[in-house]
Amino acid sequence: MSGLGTSFGFGAATNPPRDMANSDCVLVIGSNMAESHPVGFHWPLVARDRGATIVHVDPRFTRTSAAADVHVAIRPGTDLAFLAGLIRHVLETGQDFRDYVLHFTNAATILRSDYDFDEATGLFSGWNPETRRYDLLPHSWDYDLEPGPDKVARTDPTLQDPRCVYQVLRRHFARNTPEVVASTCGCRPADVVKVAELLARNSGRDRTSNLAFALGFTQHSTGPQTIRAAAILQLLLGNMGRPGGGITALRGHANVQGATDIPTLWNVLPNYLPLPHAVPEQATLAAYLAGGHGSNARRGGVTDGLWQEEAHRGAWSALPHYLVSLLKAWYGEAATPGNDFGYDWLPKITGDFSYMSLFEKMRRKEIEGAFLFGQNVGVSGPNARLERDALRSLRWLVVLDLFETESASVWYADPQGPAPASVGTEVFLLPVAAGTEKSGSITNTERLVQWHEKAVEPPGECRSDLAWIHDLGLRLKTLYAASTLPRDAPIRNLTWSYGESEPDPELVLRELNGYHVATGEHLHSGAELAHDGSVACGSRLYVGVYPAPAANLARRIGGPVNALGVFSEHGWAWPGNSRILYNRCSADADGKPWSERKKLLWWDEAAGHWTGLDAPQFPVTKRPDHRPAPGARGIEAIPGDGAFHAHLDGKAWLFAPFGLVDGPLPVHYEPFESPFRNALFSEQCDPLKVIVEDVENAIAPAADLRWPLVATTYHLTEHFISTRMDGWLVELQPTMFVEIGEELAAARGVANGDWVVVSSARGEIEARALVTPRMKPLVVHGRLAHVVGIVNQFGYRGEGVGDSANDLTAMSMSPDSHIESAKSFTCELRAGRLAHPRSLVPLPRVPEPLVSDPVPGTPWAAQPFGRQRRGE
Repeated sequence: MSGLGTSFGFGAATNPPRDMANSDCVLVIGSNMAESHPVGFHWPLVARDRGATIVHVDPRFTRTSAAADVHVAIRPGTDLAFLAGLIRHVLETGQDFRDYVLHFTNAATILRSDYDFDEATGLFSGWNPETRRYDLLPHSWDYDLEPGPDKVARTDPTLQDPRCVYQVLRRHFARNTPEVVASTCGCRPADVVKVAELLARNSGRDRTSNLAFALGFTQHSTGPQTIRAAAILQLLLGNMGRPGGGITALRGHANVQGATDIPTLWNVLPNYLPLPHAVPEQATLAAYLAGGHGSNARRGGVTDGLWQEEAHRGAWSALPHYLVSLLKAWYGEAATPGNDFGYDWLPKITGDFSYMSLFEKMRRKEIEGAFLFGQNVGVSGPNARLERDALRSLRWLVVLDLFETESASVWYADPQGPAPASVGTEVFLLPVAAGTEKSGSITNTERLVQWHEKAVEPPGECRSDLAWIHDLGLRLKTLYAASTLPRDAPIRNLTWSYGESEPDPELVLRELNGYHVATGEHLHSGAELAHDGSVACGSRLYVGVYPAPAANLARRIGGPVNALGVFSEHGWAWPGNSRILYNRCSADADGKPWSERKKLLWWDEAAGHWTGLDAPQFPVTKRPDHRPAPGARGIEAIPGDGAFHAHLDGKAWLFAPFGLVDGPLPVHYEPFESPFRNALFSEQCDPLKVIVEDVENAIAPAADLRWPLVATTYHLTEHFISTRMDGWLVELQPTMFVEIGEELAAARGVANGDWVVVSSARGEIEARALVTPRMKPLVVHGRLAHVVGIVNQFGYRGEGVGDSANDLTAMSMSPDSHIESAKSFTCELRAGRLAHPRSLVPLPRVPEPLVSDPVPGTPWAAQPFGRQRRGE
């Protein structure tokens, strides 16, 4: 989550969803929380029953809208523009929480004199028109630094200097008036003012507002910058680090946060340590560490600038401890000071290996084989047709899943695919255990690590993902055991001690938590990490989850509920069991709660430490009035009000001097496909957007009349990707459909339930039409904009089949996170069916019932319900 990480330090949800019950206002934007996160949505409803206001901003009127006090419909892909209007209103009306902003953000920091923003083009200073990139140095986005070796930024606490961040922010968002925002988004000017006023009135010393978002907010070419706008808004209102405030990044699966923390990503090591680049400036461990937080990696080896102070100030000054401890966990005794602790064995980045670029490489035969663990790219990825073609270009494909998915059957069952005999891909389908059939930990939206025990044995040859990976690792180590080739050293030296034939997931958690190499004693806090090889730790943020062999804190269940209504002893949240990130902000500069109603942490002068209702996410004995001594380094360089100590200045960043490649402040650009020209700037789209160049990935030009409609995709509660393999759930939502408004239906001659064909520049699908007044046409720049909502969960395998929405979406990515841009693209819709309907054949139903008959005299918990279905 580059937008959150750049703004605050961590790319994670800041408050537990349960804490929404303490909110005075909840803004849900780009999410249908009631249907996509129905359990979590209980807490906004609790807040509403206590008098809070729920605001829903989304293109569709959904169950979330029905439960909200205010619903504002906006055009897909214009969330950033809407937030820009809210930010402007807060600034122009002076409703920012000034004391909070002064102490906890970089509002007072003065920027360099050569910083500029071109209000005609929408580009920042440093733009190189020849390379279509921002030059790295000299970097005008840096702070204006005082003379001297410490690189201390100049500030103006009065916020009057025209080059201070606060004034730059005011000028930057000044053009986003309610009228301009309404014309861009398709809402009314009064809607912008109303939502801004609701948030402002419900924020401050005694009140807090929460902002929640999901994929409808992020899956755009400007996704990270849209999140930046949300961060700026919440900082101006003083809502970060406080009960009932924060930003809730709603995760779609139970372990999405865990998969981000311990990633299977191409450019990140566990817990956000940047993977080195294959450049001379990172050829050695010492050279890599000198860059601080991998800024060298992002800047191609440049070794100058304010950002390099991360190597000396703030939490990232401990990067040597983080990385060496990780290397010791991975390579054990083989990692020594003499070989840079195995730094050479880490892979180095040589190009773009992000998700979508992999399929481009498959198509060019640059990748011969692939593993798919629980990921069905055959329908769930952008431009799924291209992805299926890419899979058929492989020599071999291993699919580990509960069912035969579209990806596993891509060689013979794809209605759009070639004859099976012409496909050379050898596919291996390995059966994987379901969540209830394996033990281990998950880390959910609120960074909460929870342990789950195996409830039943998996049927047949089904094994957990961990078991399959463990087996593969053992086989590879055996295969390379006798090799003397340097290239095989990373596998030969890899520690792989998680059990014999079957791995023990607690041994994995022990490695993540970390231990002292000499004694094996488990680590208790991150302060024990070291860069001398004495400590092994697979995940710096997870230190403390398993502090002793008999103390797996992820196993904790229930426990007392604190004054916030949070189970502070249920499971374990990173870092250090803090339930609310940046919670130093819950007290003022002197360490006193902003109000009795919203107190969380406070400074206990008599005891000499911070205390309260949460574990401080801050040095517990650092006084509120601490000021760094000249030349101070590390955490000691962060002042007593520096709540955001992952940043070198301890501040949250309204203005980001580095961290995002497409600008230090959010800018609304049109989606990569749009029926409208950008009315604000000459740059139509994000200038650094990434589009996979492939004949199957055609992109519609801006304002192309062949594609006049705006499409967005979404999920159903009754289906969650693979649940269409279950006949009971398919009965609830049996048919692929698209949702359209009554006006569009009348214009296209479509009645409710009719077949329609939806087409984009990449292909076409057929579906039933759901004609509903919930989809209203929007007025954008004086023209009608019709939105088509497309269900995102059907495919050609399962007990309920239908065309895939992702056959229409494009492989277009944001420049910072490379997230897909699937939530806004252009399309056309017509009545009728495809000329040659595809052969979408459901899986055969088994003759046996889906559940067994109850066994007389057997307890309910022991009844064999559902067992036949899993073992087919």
